Amino acid sequence: MNPIISFLKQRRSVMIRNLNPLPLPESDLSLILECGTRVPDHGMLTPWQIIVISGEQRWQLGKSCLRDEFSRINPDATEAMLEFEEGRFAKASAVLCVVSKPVIHPKIPRWEMHLSAGAVCQNLLTAALALGYGAQWVTHWYSYNDKMITTLGGNPDTDKIAGFIYIGAKIKQPNERNRPDISQIALRYGQDIKEGQRLK
Repeated sequence: MNPIISFLKQRRSVMIRNLNPLPLPESDLSLILECGTRVPDHGMLTPWQIIVISGEQRWQLGKSCLRDEFSRINPDATEAMLEFEEGRFAKASAVLCVVSKPVIHPKIPRWEMHLSAGAVCQNLLTAALALGYGAQWVTHWYSYNDKMITTLGGNPDTDKIAGFIYIGAKIKQPNERNRPDISQIALRYGQDIKEGQRLK
């Protein structure tokens, strides 16, 4: 079997709790970022940015934004909860934030630009896993937080965080999980789906 197909058939994200935040070599980070940008991009608009959060910045952003915002949103949060939020980014070697930044274009819908940002997330994730790292694409509450978007250089009125890609050394191999039944989700038009038929 083709090795790329074999890898994709077995591709499995690694939970953040199973990552070791060992330093990520710059050469590997560069490879991951390069692969991340090889995505469909209608009109070559590059309607996204990748923000690299690593080193001490993981703690700084955790303290200045994650902790403060969680405390503001959850005034009854305990110290343990606040410490957990503050240390979120430090659980990985690096966290790559993909910000969807759509532009005005007379022919290309904004929706397509957001989809392109999602493709960046998937490519970053796949590249990290292909290099042998553990990685997980998450959103969580802070992806929808205006201060986080602003802190990372975005405009809450137009930009959206497509996701955070956590990358680190694997503590253990991930277990397989249930996958969808292809016969139930890959339907043939004219056979499984008739014209005008509404699926459940």
